Amino acid sequence: MSQLAPKQFMTESQSNQDHEQVVVISQKKLKRRRVCVMVTGAVLLLLIVLVIVAIILAFTLFKTKEPRTQLVSATLEGIAPRLTLPAIDLQINVTLDLKVRVENRNRASLKHEGGKSVLLYKGKEVGDAYINPGLIPSRGSTILPCRLTLQVEKLASNLTSLVGDLMGGEISMDTVTRIPGKVTFLGFIKKHIVAESNCQFTISVSELKITNQTCKSKAKL
Repeated sequence: MSQLAPKQFMTESQSNQDHEQVVVISQKKLKRRRVCVMVTGAVLLLLIVLVIVAIILAFTLFKTKEPRTQLVSATLEGIAPRLTLPAIDLQINVTLDLKVRVENRNRASLKHEGGKSVLLYKGKEVGDAYINPGLIPSRGSTILPCRLTLQVEKLASNLTSLVGDLMGGEISMDTVTRIPGKVTFLGFIKKHIVAESNCQFTISVSELKITNQTCKSKAKL
C-alpha cells in the first residue's frame, strides 16, 4: 500500500497540471475571441460611420448640380438677303455668331465633350456647328463660341414661309445647343451631365441684327 501512494499522488498532480493547462488555454482562447469581437465591432462601426458620411456628402457637398447655360451675345455677319420677283431668286449668306456661357455650380471640375449647336427655322434644321471640348473649373464658368451658317439649300421646303418673312422684314429662328460632360468627385465618383440651351430670336432683315431673343436652359443628369 505504501508503494502505491506516491504513484497515486503523481497521477493526481499530473491531472491537476493538465486541468490548469486546459483552463489557461481556454482563457487564452476566450481572450483572443474577445479581441476578435472587439476588432470586428470596431471595423463594422467604422464602416457604418463611413457609409453615413458618404451619404451625407452625396446629398450635400457632392450633390450633382445642373450646369446653367446662357446666351450672352449673338451677332450676324454676311450679306443681307436679296429676293427678286417674279422669278424667285433668293440670295442669302448669313453667319450667326453665338457666345454661350456655361456655369459649373459643382464643387468639382466639369469636363465637357464636344457639343453641337443646331439652327432651326420653322422647326427644321437649316444649319449646325460643332463646339470644342474643354474643362470648366469648380464653381466657375466659361464662354463657348459657336458659329452657325445658314444653309439656303435646307430652306427649300419652307421657301414660301421664308419669302413671307423676308417681305415682312423679320425672320424668327431657333437654336438648340447640347453639351455633354461629366463631373468627377474625389477622383473616382463620376456623374454624367448633358447641358442644353434653347433660344428663340428674331432677325431684322433690313438691319441684319437680332432684335429680340429668349433663352431657356436645362440639364439632364
